[in-house]
Parts: sequence; C-alpha cells; structure tokens
Amino acid sequence: MTAGVAFFVGACDLKRAAVIDPKGPIALAERNLLFDAFCVMMLVIVPVIVLTLLFAYRYRASNTKAVYTPTWANSVRLDALTWLIPALIVMAVAVLLWRSTHRLDPYRPLESKEAPLDVQVVAQDWKWLFIYPEQGIAVVNQLAFPAGRPVSLRITSDTVMNSFYVPQLAGQIYAMAGMQTRLQMLADQPGTFVGRNSQYSGGGYSQQHFEVQAMSQADFDAWVARAKQGGAVLDATTYPALAAKSRANPITYYSTVEPRLFDSIIDKYRHSGHAHSAPVRR
Repeated sequence: MTAGVAFFVGACDLKRAAVIDPKGPIALAERNLLFDAFCVMMLVIVPVIVLTLLFAYRYRASNTKAVYTPTWANSVRLDALTWLIPALIVMAVAVLLWRSTHRLDPYRPLESKEAPLDVQVVAQDWKWLFIYPEQGIAVVNQLAFPAGRPVSLRITSDTVMNSFYVPQLAGQIYAMAGMQTRLQMLADQPGTFVGRNSQYSGGGYSQQHFEVQAMSQADFDAWVARAKQGGAVLDATTYPALAAKSRANPITYYSTVEPRLFDSIIDKYRHSGHAHSAPVRR
C-alpha cells in the first residue's frame, strides 16, 4: 500500500499536483491526512476487488468442482464480517477526521516564537487585494511574508463568493461579502508559490491567480520599503476604481492605505442589511 502511494506521488507532476508537494506545516498535515484517508479506503477497496475477482474465477461456469450452496442458514461469521469490519473502519475514519478537524482549525493560531504577520485579504473581480495594516501598504495580486514566520489572514469579499487557496502552504477557505473568515499560513523556507480562487466567480475566474513570495526577513523589509516608494494611495476615493471589474491585473503597490479600509468593505454590506447583495454573475 505504501509502495502504491509512493508510485502515485512519483508519477505525478509536482508543479501541477501542488497538494502533494507541501512547503509548510499546514499543507503537510493536510497532505498526510489525504494519504491516511486513502490508506483507510484501501482497506475496503482492495479486499472487495480481490474477492470479486476470486469469486468470479472460482464460480465460473467451467469450474464444476466449486461447491455452490445457495440455500443456507444464518451465519454468525458472515454477519460479523459484514458489520464489524465496516463499523471499525468508520470509527477509525471518524477519530481521524475529528482530531484533524480541531488540529487544522483555520482560526487556530499557529504555535511559534514569532508573532504572526497580520494580512487582510479582499477578493475582487477578478483579483486579490492584500492589505498590510502594520506596514501601512497594500498590494494587488502578490502576497509576501517572511519564511518561518506565521501569517494570520483575515479574508472577505467585495463581490460574489470566492475561495482563497494556496495549495502548497494552506487549505482553502471561502471569502464572502459582509463576512470575515480566517486562515493561518506558514512557509518552511523561501520560495515562490501560486495562489488562486478555487470558486467559480465569473468570466475572469480563470485568470484570478496571485503570486505568493516567502522570503527572508531582510528581503521582506526591502520589499516593504519598495512598496512604500510606489506613491499610490488607496483610500475611499481611489478604492472604487480598483474594485471595478478587470482581468489579468499586474502586481500593483500602494504606499499608503486608509485606516480601517478592510473593515469598511465588510461594513458596507452589513449596514445595508444585505450581506448577500453582491452582484450576481451571468
């Protein structure tokens, strides 16, 4: 079974199958959970396939030596085999999922000696806006952070429902208008990764990707300094133009961000009483 999983992994293009090529502890735990569930399922699937082939061969029409007794009384052994084994498997899966669900709670902060980097994420048509409240900057379609330092994401949408997903670093979680979800992320080492929207959200959905950069602390400080030199301001006046529908947006830096901009994006849906009132795609 382990050899089968190893063969499956080796046969895959890791650049495309990013789920099985984790670069952080969260993604690693989720990959291991996937493999554990796969192995448990094989405890059911493999015996069923083997027995099906065995029965078909043993009781073939040309085998006159096979004993066929269609009429028989209740079998305690057969009942035990039919009920106890599936029950044990279901119990094992239930325990596995229960423990993993609590351990991988996206709202649960990661244990680390370093304080997490707070980043606010806004899904738009069809791009992603990342606001760094501590640094006072914002970036379109690029998420950067120091490798080895936890990242705490606050996520919302200023349009229809989206799904934030960085396969090699964390699981996916929905971004919804008028609501806030949370996600924790950490990269083991510097690298470049791909983030995407995994929820269909209209015509520009296929181009709604963003770049994820895990870097050293020195490189991150230099990246923040470069962003601050951009000169563009993101506030209530300039934000509507950014939120307008657009496709294949280049990476754009804002050196200044209006305080509480993220909260105001959520509040405009709450105050209207229509948290579901984002435009409908046709």
